[in-house]
Amino acid sequence: MDGFRDGIPIGLGYFVVSFSLGIIAKYVGLSPLQGFVISLLNNASAGEYAAFTVIGSDAPYIEIAMLTLIANARYVLMSTVLSQKFSPDTPFYHRIFVGFDVTDELFGISIARGGRWLNPFYNYGAMLTALPGWSIGTACGIIAWNFFSASAVSALSVALYGMFLAVIIPPARKDKIIGGAVAVSFVLSYLAESFFPDISAGNRTIALTILIAGAAAILYPIKEDDQ
Repeated sequence: MDGFRDGIPIGLGYFVVSFSLGIIAKYVGLSPLQGFVISLLNNASAGEYAAFTVIGSDAPYIEIAMLTLIANARYVLMSTVLSQKFSPDTPFYHRIFVGFDVTDELFGISIARGGRWLNPFYNYGAMLTALPGWSIGTACGIIAWNFFSASAVSALSVALYGMFLAVIIPPARKDKIIGGAVAVSFVLSYLAESFFPDISAGNRTIALTILIAGAAAILYPIKEDDQ
């Protein structure tokens, strides 16, 4: 129930943001049902955008799979960190099911969750609102193509920034180390985009995550108790 409660604003935000994906899906010729299923199985904006792009160019399946894998590579890092929030006794199947839907926002609320260990059912509760919000929003975006202009619908994606702020502000206010890392990430992300525009956003995210998180871990390690 805690996960379901915390996932409600994320699911509502996903519903709005995925409208723009629906517009792209409609542009490449996908039906509302096809858009719904794709978003249900691939809950990632960058990955889906890349997939829709190659689908529109009639690319082979292997190319779609490889591009989606590369676009979603940052979730490998998030999943590795998230796995350390679970008790060593957590069954393998729980890890598989939680790993199915590791998004930026769900990762954020899971890491910010208090307590030594994370209960996988917290993630399941959050997923119950996040997955439907994302997939239904995509289908509605495809349907809305007939009623609104593409610019009007894509403008709704501003809600994505609101969700990110809701994820990072509470822990940043509680911990000055986290707050400093967030501020540094803003600056370095801007500089990386300015000086390395040819590098994809996903690869820049991976590189900066390793750099900033690694530096914070070395300079300000978390003190663990004997247990």
